[in-house]
Amino acid sequence: MATGIVPPARTAYGVIGRPASGPALRVDVTDGGRERVLAAISSISIRGAAYIAGSLLVGMIAREYARAFVATRLHDPTPRLWGRLTWNPRSWFDPFGSALVPGLILVLWAAASGLYPPPAAYGKPAPVDPAYLRRPTRDQLLIGFAGPCTNAVLGVIAGLSLRLVSGPGAFTVITILVIFEFTQFCLAIFHLLPIPGLDGARLVGLALPPDAARVYRDADKYLPLFVLLAMFVLGGVINGIVYALVDVLCQGASGVTCAPPH
Repeated sequence: MATGIVPPARTAYGVIGRPASGPALRVDVTDGGRERVLAAISSISIRGAAYIAGSLLVGMIAREYARAFVATRLHDPTPRLWGRLTWNPRSWFDPFGSALVPGLILVLWAAASGLYPPPAAYGKPAPVDPAYLRRPTRDQLLIGFAGPCTNAVLGVIAGLSLRLVSGPGAFTVITILVIFEFTQFCLAIFHLLPIPGLDGARLVGLALPPDAARVYRDADKYLPLFVLLAMFVLGGVINGIVYALVDVLCQGASGVTCAPPH
């Protein structure tokens, strides 16, 4: 199986690659009954951005519920008392992290601007009280990994499903599965970045001395600023790291190189 996002080229399956309007994802399959399957996001347009938006919504609902569920199972009633143990996105909706940030990312993808930030979003920090946890360090690790692991599992399910889909008539299904897989892995990696306010920073904080950990946690209030810096000032570095890891996960799950050029 050969995969990749490549310049326009002619293969046995036709002309594939990146048109002027945006990046394309090529999946050339030479085995079994999938010889002519072409999974391509031939133009990241409004429809492609809509698929990303739907994938983000599903991923955020799942990760926020998983985090609250794990905390509750570890004897912390705080998420339940604060109304976070629910599938309703209103419980964690944040105007900046759940609307403005993903909205800006979707506009860039829909416009085929040449700038393709990893699909990402975040909600209001889930309330967790370590005083209720029987083994605080271990339990906070489990809570911190609950969200990213949930997104990774969803990505793997989409990737494995993609391996089962065949035939040129399945173009739309393949496109949706590729985008869903890509978006879930992006969410998982994004939330593991050591940016104050995200799961990655909380996990790093567990390894710091108490005073340093306290300062690190107090920086949560500046999460919007850190996210803007990560997207636009350090975008090249962050995109390279995220997309390199996402491609490894996509290759393992579906055999598809699903990240755009970066």
